[in-house]
Amino acid sequence: MILPRSLLLTGAALASFGLPHLAQAQLSSPLGGSGQSADGTPAARAKTDVSIPSAAAPAPFQPAVIQGARADASAPDGPPPNAPKRAKTEMAAPNEFEAYVSDVVGKPLRRFGSELLLPESRDFTAPSSAAVPDDYRLNPGDQLRLDLSGSVQANDVLLTIDSEGRIFVPKVGAITVGGQRYGDVHDVIARQVSRQYRNFDLQISIARLKGLTVYVTGFAERPGAYTVNSLSTLVNAVLAAGGPGAGGSFRSIQLRRGGKLVSDFDLYDLLLRGDKGGDAALQNGDVIHIAPTGTLVALIGSVNREAIYEVGPNETVDDALRYAGGASSVADASRLMLFDSLGHREIGWQELKPADARSRIAQRGDIIRVLSDIGIARPLGQQPVLVTISGEVTKPGRYYVQPGTRLSDVVSQAGGLTTDAFPYASVITRQSVKAQQKESFDRAVKDMELLLSTQPLVSVNRAQLATPGNQALIQSVVQKMQDREPTGRLVFNLPVTATQLPADLIVENNDAVFVPTRPVTVGVFGAVPTPASFAYDDGKTIGDFVKTAGGIQKLGDKKEIFVVRANGTVLADGGSTLRAKALPGDLVFVPVDADRGEFWARLRDITSSLFGGFIGAASVAAVVN
Repeated sequence: MILPRSLLLTGAALASFGLPHLAQAQLSSPLGGSGQSADGTPAARAKTDVSIPSAAAPAPFQPAVIQGARADASAPDGPPPNAPKRAKTEMAAPNEFEAYVSDVVGKPLRRFGSELLLPESRDFTAPSSAAVPDDYRLNPGDQLRLDLSGSVQANDVLLTIDSEGRIFVPKVGAITVGGQRYGDVHDVIARQVSRQYRNFDLQISIARLKGLTVYVTGFAERPGAYTVNSLSTLVNAVLAAGGPGAGGSFRSIQLRRGGKLVSDFDLYDLLLRGDKGGDAALQNGDVIHIAPTGTLVALIGSVNREAIYEVGPNETVDDALRYAGGASSVADASRLMLFDSLGHREIGWQELKPADARSRIAQRGDIIRVLSDIGIARPLGQQPVLVTISGEVTKPGRYYVQPGTRLSDVVSQAGGLTTDAFPYASVITRQSVKAQQKESFDRAVKDMELLLSTQPLVSVNRAQLATPGNQALIQSVVQKMQDREPTGRLVFNLPVTATQLPADLIVENNDAVFVPTRPVTVGVFGAVPTPASFAYDDGKTIGDFVKTAGGIQKLGDKKEIFVVRANGTVLADGGSTLRAKALPGDLVFVPVDADRGEFWARLRDITSSLFGGFIGAASVAAVVN
């Protein structure tokens, strides 16, 4: 009740005439005159403290002060301290179908959504520090924080909602707020305070939310009763209970309140579309029931997310494919493979066209594989072609050409060869040839290593061949071979006087063409006194250049001399090699005679018994050197 200004002035005047009791009665809060609060409790128990001006002399107006329980900065938010602790979250064990599919594909494959349930302790409930939404309904046990300024003052007063949904505000009285929206509670309290005071500013906030007790039943990983934060939703409680178990559904999670169905939530709405429309806020005593799992199918291969998916009634194979995010960017979208693991319809893998996938109902146990469209060798006529040409051409660079283009056409695009070009020594490398060379070379090295390693076990001289020195030599030879990498070079038998590259060669993607200048030297190396590169002189033979290098030394093997030509071919005709005409860019190698010296004698013994007729001792000597 608000006293009229004239009555207040009259009280002040009477006080000046020695009537202090009347003045005190007029200035006191209506709740304080009888010594009791609005609900009949003594004012002292309500912790009411009203400042009264002295009756002896007029004093400026002093606002009423409301005191009550103050907030404790150390008081924790969220559920009560004695709320039961949630067990550590563990990944649900795979069910029988998950284990079967994992064995088929050779890697672990789980149900879609299982990654939410991480094998670590995690709090899935809503954080207590989260902003309280306006539509939150206040519950008994929730605590409000009240602040008033103006004609009445209150600072950080805590008000706990009792079991009947009421709070008690000192000097104001009991106010029913239970069940009210948090967005409306400010106006509810303000209306009650305005019955006693005017010209005030009210601030209301949530100090603490009391935890809720809900029950998770059905096919949950850990069914039972859970105490969760008052802001928690259906999903928070389900995840706190470990999520659906091995036999639980991700597609049907029912929330019941007072025996009535409130929501039937599909976790796929959240996981696939980010839709939380059915994720209802919880109330005390709610029951969450996880239904048994529905039809499970597996999506593997070139899909955006390999997993096991739960499909609904009458959903098709194409629907299941959409759950997996559809076919990936490199998939063969024109067909897919289906395997009926239960053998109800077909035996083995069946091919489905897109139209068949849209009409065929997905059945439990189906395994759907989307095939990849990469890693398949395409006809030359279908390949995109990028060719790099460099060296002695007018416009070196990279050129995109149509499939089936000839090398001569690429050279024409590059402006043709220069006058300094030496086509005989051109280097053309190709990725497909390199891969073939690598495969064949690796297989040959493995066969050689096996032969070298097992020969001492079957030879009559195994005691001699099995010595540590021989074994070390074997490993040295094998290692030298393994360290070599094929180049993928295409070798053409062009005449040394050729003026053009092989015109009819069809280029492939990533071909590289290098056209060098004409070499002016011939190199001689190996068992000669002066290994070096010597100026080329037209008309000289290989033997002439060997003599220029000082001739063959005593350790040299004249019969095993070989020449590597500039075009990549090898000349090795025994003694007649020295009589062959030298060509620009030749590399002549004179190996050491394997019949001389203790080391080469040991190498000769090993190679003669292990390599047989398919490789000579001089060739092994060349490898080691």
